[in-house]
Amino acid sequence: MAGPLEGIKVVDLTIALSGPFCIGILSDQGASVVKVEPPGIGDIGRWVGVAFGGVSAMAQMANRGKRSIALNLQSDEGRAILIDLARDADVFAQNFRPGVVERLGVGYEDIRAVNPEIIYLSISGFGASGPYASKSAYDPVVQAYAGLASAQAGSDAQPQLIRHTAADKITSLTASQAVTAALYARDARAAGGQHLEVSMLESVVQFVWADAAGNEVLLDADGSQPSSFSRDQKLWKTKDGWIIAAPTGDKDVEGICKGVGVDGWDDDKVRTMLARRANPEAFKELLRRVLAKVETLSSAEALAGMEREGAPCGAVLAPADLPDDPQVQALGMLEDSEHPAAGPMRQPRPAPRFGTTPAQTGGPAPTLGQQTDEILAEIGRGDQVAALREAGVVA
Repeated sequence: MAGPLEGIKVVDLTIALSGPFCIGILSDQGASVVKVEPPGIGDIGRWVGVAFGGVSAMAQMANRGKRSIALNLQSDEGRAILIDLARDADVFAQNFRPGVVERLGVGYEDIRAVNPEIIYLSISGFGASGPYASKSAYDPVVQAYAGLASAQAGSDAQPQLIRHTAADKITSLTASQAVTAALYARDARAAGGQHLEVSMLESVVQFVWADAAGNEVLLDADGSQPSSFSRDQKLWKTKDGWIIAAPTGDKDVEGICKGVGVDGWDDDKVRTMLARRANPEAFKELLRRVLAKVETLSSAEALAGMEREGAPCGAVLAPADLPDDPQVQALGMLEDSEHPAAGPMRQPRPAPRFGTTPAQTGGPAPTLGQQTDEILAEIGRGDQVAALREAGVVA
């Protein structure tokens, strides 16, 4: 059975991670994606992080299953080819700074003129207007500006970056959902094509405020509690490593305490959630005793005790630990394959499990311009390939 987006055609001008990962999600779900890259180095994401055989791991994860055409958009003929690609596309995506695509002649109005039903996605750093619209917006800049780094500050009040490209990926998820919603509105409600504008700033602010801006959401709050209810969460040190547990509900607190052999959980000051809110210092003291006891146990001992009591807890794993983990194996989360340039690969399968229209792990990410000739042939320019290449329009 085909994926849920089978038949959807996407023209992908995006680079780095926020756009390519967004469109990569659509590709895994069955969309046919043409990745348009400049000749030379192509998408800069090809050169970020761990790479082998000229393929970076990030580029593979974000671009698997796509086809690549190397196209010089600085030339009139290159822009004409891009317009041809957009004529029968369903989605057109770009993540250049505001104003760039308009100057190139491939902005929303340009594409809508040849394809009124297009869903045109523009991803930006700080939005399309305002004093920072043209500001450079790499991931750590947005993490800091949108409040994600501040939300990572514990009781020591020191902001911390999340040490991966969280702002990019949050934006990718936000944008992919917006695209599918716009496709639904177009196809099921006859709403027509439209321009989607998704900024990294707005995506991350929405993400942060869901649980880490309590005093900013509830304006009459007295400020006695931190805005982020996760502010003081931390990993738990054991005799031989690290684990985590989550003492949130009443049964959770009881199970954790029983699991590691600490009494006092049934004291009236900490037995219920309302009591713990009213007596935060008493609850902190209980947790201090729990943490002290955990430090005398091995990770296996602490986890076994808490799991026996049904408490929410878990080991601290690194990506390298996952292939041997029994739950990961049971779910078939990781799939092995071979990339013609990079060699053997291991990747997570698409996270959503569709009952009747399954998503599939896309094939090897294309090398730069790998499908240039066949894509040109599909838009009726197969007899022009040699001349276009000689003129520097394609590569």
